[in-house]
Amino acid sequence: MTLLKVFIALVVLASTSLADVQKNKKELTFPENVKQIKIHSTSMKKDIDTIVVLPESYEKIKDKRYPVIYLLHGFGGNHTTWAFKTKPELPKIASEKNIIFVCPNGENYWYADIPTNPEIKYETFVSKELVEYIDKTYRTIANKNGRAITGFSMGGHGAILTCIKHQDIFGACGSMSGVLDLRMSVNNGKIKVFGEYSKNKSLWDDNSVRAQLYRLYRRDMPAMIIDCGTEDKLFRTNEKCHQDMMDMQLPHEYITRPGKHNHAYWNNAVDTHIAFFLKHFSKK
Repeated sequence: MTLLKVFIALVVLASTSLADVQKNKKELTFPENVKQIKIHSTSMKKDIDTIVVLPESYEKIKDKRYPVIYLLHGFGGNHTTWAFKTKPELPKIASEKNIIFVCPNGENYWYADIPTNPEIKYETFVSKELVEYIDKTYRTIANKNGRAITGFSMGGHGAILTCIKHQDIFGACGSMSGVLDLRMSVNNGKIKVFGEYSKNKSLWDDNSVRAQLYRLYRRDMPAMIIDCGTEDKLFRTNEKCHQDMMDMQLPHEYITRPGKHNHAYWNNAVDTHIAFFLKHFSKK
């Protein structure tokens, strides 16, 4: 190949790459009621990308306050996953149901605080810094009766565990195909943040939903919904968590339906979670 041909090929490649970038930017265009913001985490000393979806009525009715549903993404996702991939209908739902949705970037850190690594404090961020910022910045119902948290896969784990550990912050929680017992996935290469299981059992226990169920009290526990597809790789884990809760007489809603570990399942499942949370909000 002559130098001229090489030059032409490089120009074409560069043009194609630029076109792809421009296309991606176009795809990331949000409607007016969707905000991309950065929230500073004092505990981690960095800014966390977050998506906030507001109802259309938010700017029209200045004295109205809104309940908030926090949506946590799974491993490999980020703050845009819910609004772009899993549930693009969020802006419409926010307006129809008068809900604020908040989607933070939890990276791949399992929404945990890691004692051996001060740079990882996502439990602190979600349960304290994020909630405080949202309540300060937007007209929310600023108490646990106006807050719910849910997510899928890693986010299901994070939502349930965060709520269990911070029942004064969240009045309701949910999990879709959640990793509800990390100890059943010790050989999963995606769960590296807690170290080797044999040397860090207490850390794995502290961050496994099934091991933390004892923190729940029947009389004043959060409203809880758990669901998982019957063809999901985590179905057995969810079944065991459900059975534990039945044995402990912990009230919760448990749903199984045909489905795999994918966005098509979570797109449908989140509708059920939203309806469940709205029912909870209406009782308070």
